[in-house]
This record gives sequence, C-alpha cells and structure tokens, in this order.
Amino acid sequence: MDVVVPADRVTRWVSNFAVRHGPATLSTADGALAGVADDGSTFAARLPFGCTYAGPADAESFAAAIGVPDDWGVLLVRKGGFAVARLRGTEVVSSKVGQRHVQGRTKAGGQSQQRFARRRDNQARRAFEAAADHAARILGGLTGPVVTGGDRAAVEEVLADPRLRALPVAGSWLAVPDPRRGVLEQAVVDACAARIAVQNA
Repeated sequence: MDVVVPADRVTRWVSNFAVRHGPATLSTADGALAGVADDGSTFAARLPFGCTYAGPADAESFAAAIGVPDDWGVLLVRKGGFAVARLRGTEVVSSKVGQRHVQGRTKAGGQSQQRFARRRDNQARRAFEAAADHAARILGGLTGPVVTGGDRAAVEEVLADPRLRALPVAGSWLAVPDPRRGVLEQAVVDACAARIAVQNA
C-alpha cells in the first residue's frame, strides 16, 4: 500500500514502523529511503515532485530533503470539472476551479443512444477546452513542475493543447474526485508530501 506523509511527520512515521514491525535497517536505494524491519516488512519513501534521494540513510535527513519548488503548479481534471493552481512554495498565487455539466450515460438504444453519446462527447470537449484555457493563463511561463491528477484520459486531453505541451509534469499522480476548492487544497498538501510504499510481511 502507498501512504502520503507530510515532511513534519516522516520521522515519527519511520519510528512507528519500527514499533509495529521491529527494529528497521535503513538504506538509500533507487533514489529512495528504504527500510527493512525484523519481521520482513519493508518500505520505500520517495521525495515529492519526482526528486531522487541520495542522502544519509536516516529519517531526519530524508525529511529535511523534502522541499517545495519556488514556482510550480497543480492541474486536476475530470469530466465533471477541473482545478488549476500556480504556487510559490506552499502559497497559492493564482487558481481557478470550474465545473461543467457532462451528460450522463443513457440506457436508451439506437439513434437516441448515439445522439446522447455525441452530446456527451461535445460537452466533455468543451469542458476540456475550458480547463486548457485556464491552465494556459495560470501556468504560462512556469519554471517548475506541474503535478497532475483526476482522470488520466481527461488530463492527457487537456495537456495535448499546444499551449501546455511544454509544461514539465512531475511528481506522483493525485487520485482525486471531481475537483472542488477543498479537493484542490488537499491536492496541494499531498503534492508536497513524501510517498511511502509499504509491504507488510
């Protein structure tokens, strides 16, 4: 399983891992802080924003290495809406959250089903175009990474816009529901946190 752990909780998380599974041997491997406990359980902690870790094999050093870019963004897209934000460190300097109605699936058959499918596709395309317009306005000239999430196909559709193709996408994928203001705020927190993959023995 994967867990999201903010920088200020990493040291305690590693200590609790040792309490649950027995003393853990820590190492630095494959750009991550790795741990193997007495009972055979393991973890691999990775820095946010696609950064690699090559520091000392201890939790304090790993936590201290968790940094936030000076200029970065978040782009969340699902068929029902989008959220985009530009940040300076942890401060949101510009953002937009929008919802678009996209027709749900219908049980009707034949021509009615085809007509609904065309309408749904047109609505989705307009929603993605709106998301791309706001993303281009807010993220234009970005020097740091963009962390993405939502629906993968929808995000790819938005990023295919010529104005956005040069954006450097990095960091872990954010699995989010339809973007709302609160969803965006939590996504920003999660994007700045360590990702720890745990294998319990």
